[in-house]
Amino acid sequence: MDEELITDWFDAYADDVYRFLIYYTSTSDVEDLVQEVFIKAIDRYDSFKGDASPKTWLISIARNLAIDEARKQKRKDWRKLIKTYEHKIDISPEDKHLLNERKLELHRAIAQLKQDYRDVVILRGIEELTVSETASILRWTESKVRVTFHRALKALKLHVKEVHYES
Repeated sequence: MDEELITDWFDAYADDVYRFLIYYTSTSDVEDLVQEVFIKAIDRYDSFKGDASPKTWLISIARNLAIDEARKQKRKDWRKLIKTYEHKIDISPEDKHLLNERKLELHRAIAQLKQDYRDVVILRGIEELTVSETASILRWTESKVRVTFHRALKALKLHVKEVHYES
């Protein structure tokens, strides 16, 4: 096992794994989970066949870890908003408040989706993975990824509209 390679992967993909876990979990220990992903990658390096990109393989590990963690914790309350990256953008406090409200609304809408829809929206829509990378992580066909993503976006739009009508 090449520890230097895993270190390079950490430098290249830790932020992607972190962002994925932020959307995927309801825990505040995302940094710990990211470290655990890379520890598992070191332990399982022999199982990396190279037919997927390292990023895809690492996000697969992160997804499985997050699912295991959710089972252990029995936490399925996606309504908690997780800390997200704060981009240093020069905007007014009012615009920043609106932006935060929209983020919260999107998080809540994603949380309302069924599991398959959440998975594909996070991977394709937020992480911007390709159809084939998403299929590899979810162990679906590419066709299923496309169809499910299309349906998930429709469902997401409905959830967002419901929020606006309730307000």
